[in-house]
Amino acid sequence: MTDVALRPWSTDDLDLLVRNNAPELMEHLGGPESDEKLVARHARYLRGWRDGSSQMYAIVTPEHPEGVGAIGFWPHDDGDRRMFEIGWTVQAAHQGRGVARAALALLIEAARAVDATRPIAAYPRVDNEASNALCRRAGFVLERVEEFEYPKGTWLDSNVWVLPPGEAATA
Repeated sequence: MTDVALRPWSTDDLDLLVRNNAPELMEHLGGPESDEKLVARHARYLRGWRDGSSQMYAIVTPEHPEGVGAIGFWPHDDGDRRMFEIGWTVQAAHQGRGVARAALALLIEAARAVDATRPIAAYPRVDNEASNALCRRAGFVLERVEEFEYPKGTWLDSNVWVLPPGEAATA
């Protein structure tokens, strides 16, 4: 497995966000975003660290300290459950090497350090085979399929995967 670390999102990571906006990486999220939306997303990631509303990270390796992807978590209410929602992307050239699996394990540790009582949920599109396989291998439980609007105007059928409180990711 690749040596992977998470680095808190910084002002220098706009270029990483631009590289993560590649069509092949955004196909399950309604397609690439405009430059304006990327700048707004970058500002939101930075604000999340400042105000405590989210924690986004650059996924880094020793060979690529500039980042090979992004991963993060933020509070989410699922009916009467307070959860952390998570999301990630790994650039195509670095997929299939265990990067996402290692980054997810680190992210779960970070979320548990903030609040170990919250379930952690992921919502990959039903046809996103790689992300669904990652959730399954990490020990998440598939609860249901739900339709989500993301981005605005695009409705996606997504699986709702949940990792119960106190459980760590499995290898």
